[in-house]
Amino acid sequence: MAELPRQILSFAVAGIVGFAVDLGVLLLALHCGLGFFLGRSISFLAAVLVTWQINRHFTFERGRDQEVQKEWWRYFATMLLGGCFNYVVYSLVVLSFPKLWLLPAIAVAGGSLAGMSFNFVGAKLWVFKPDPIRSPK
Repeated sequence: MAELPRQILSFAVAGIVGFAVDLGVLLLALHCGLGFFLGRSISFLAAVLVTWQINRHFTFERGRDQEVQKEWWRYFATMLLGGCFNYVVYSLVVLSFPKLWLLPAIAVAGGSLAGMSFNFVGAKLWVFKPDPIRSPK
């Protein structure tokens, strides 16, 4: 399989796993009384940690030639920017449809789709971009 389609598919799989983690942690946070917004902040961080591990080991393994801490902070910054798109859509759904059946799942899914394209481009072109100094030519 060509590299770009494989990366897109792998990124999508990581996103599905991230969605499951995000929703699971959010439901746990809601059960603990943290509310939709604080709970989502915590669940988003958990999802970012999980997707970083998947993406660094499976999606962009050829771009992993930088320090782990540097990679993490780049990934977190990129996902945080994409997370802004994600959080806006999530918030709009929560505030617009408070009585919607399956509200947490629908809101998380809508937000995730909104941030996914930005996150993929940022991860591919900035986070996991091979370092020309450290990469063999």
